[in-house]
Amino acid sequence: QVQLVESGGGLVQAGGSLRLSCAASGRTFSNYAMGWFRLVPGREREFVAVISRSGDSTNYPDSVKGRFTISRDNAKNTVYLQMNSLKPEDTAVYYCAASEYLSNAYATYDYWGKGTQVTVSS
Repeated sequence: QVQLVESGGGLVQAGGSLRLSCAASGRTFSNYAMGWFRLVPGREREFVAVISRSGDSTNYPDSVKGRFTISRDNAKNTVYLQMNSLKPEDTAVYYCAASEYLSNAYATYDYWGKGTQVTVSS
């Protein structure tokens, strides 16, 4: 089992920045690719970012590319999501997740945190 706890969400004005963190415990953190997803009520869960086990490979959808950056510190068992130039449409609950695969498909992720709310005001 891997336990994941997100933090860093909050309310920010459009154009602002937030940094989300996800602390992992349990099984070896570096054995997993780590992803971020977001969920808006009434919409499907959306892939936001993924980082490989070593941190040398990342992937983003076009909606956040150039604004969001995922990183990880395997010594601290933590993955981060730096979000810049935030827009009202980025408002969602953000979840981190762990997968054996470098994937953007939520079905491939085995472990999930409980999420952190990000609200971007216009």
